[in-house]
Amino acid sequence: MNVGFIGLGKMGLPMAANLLAAGHRLTVYNRTKSRANELVARGAKTADAPEECCGDSSVVVTMLSDDHALEELLFSNNKFVDGLSPKTVHLSMSTISAALSEKLAQVHSKAGQIYVAAPVFGRPEAAVSRKLLIVAAGPKDGIERCSPLFETLARKTFVVGPTAAHANLVKVASNFLLFSMIESLGEAVAFARKTGLDPNEFVKIITETVFDSGAYRVFGPMIAQAKYEPVAFPLSMVLKDLGLALLAAEHAAVPMPFANVIRDQLSTAIARGYQNLDETALARVAAENSGLTS
Repeated sequence: MNVGFIGLGKMGLPMAANLLAAGHRLTVYNRTKSRANELVARGAKTADAPEECCGDSSVVVTMLSDDHALEELLFSNNKFVDGLSPKTVHLSMSTISAALSEKLAQVHSKAGQIYVAAPVFGRPEAAVSRKLLIVAAGPKDGIERCSPLFETLARKTFVVGPTAAHANLVKVASNFLLFSMIESLGEAVAFARKTGLDPNEFVKIITETVFDSGAYRVFGPMIAQAKYEPVAFPLSMVLKDLGLALLAAEHAAVPMPFANVIRDQLSTAIARGYQNLDETALARVAAENSGLTS
């Protein structure tokens, strides 16, 4: 399949590499052009502008950092939308607001194109190993067109219906739960350390009993060992994603008091200069607030 791919960050680059390895023909764009060198060496074409990824592509994937980046791509000069042929699929795999997703669905529908939202769950290592989880929503023909890409990128894809924004709502609600887990685990580990327990043994016990789940097994040892680097997902992006959940909750008139607690903890972390540390650094704030050194 001819695929355009825009956004070669920590997630986008390994995703694009896996599509290329699976035999798809890629045209890629990234603001920092050197990010594409590895892909070009393996046969991908590079574009000088985002709209050059449209051309004869059956699907154009965007994997950008936030709403602003995607809006700038689509609406700064309209060349992206104008460059897509009728029935071409714009597959947005970024974590963006439900409101923007609704807007994109309308814009593409008016232009005779198809919009599919398919945000991903997983850190960069999951992207490399093709073990992402995808939540997809959009018109049935668009989902079917994207299915070969999903099969290459993910170990499982959940389709949640024809309304694209529903995929984004699932993602931001799930992210809220993940951030809640990191915060509460950070507090529990701080409690364990302050009361003389071995934090590694504590995490081992909980991940083999009441919290025997993937997220706890990934984040638990990192928090117990005060490991905040290397950075897979920085706290600055956590604050952005939590803001998307709060925005959607406000729109739906859903109180989320614990989300506000986490936002305050994130603000504290960023005030202390931790914005570029991994999301696990939420636990650093909990430790420091308990009088621990990290």
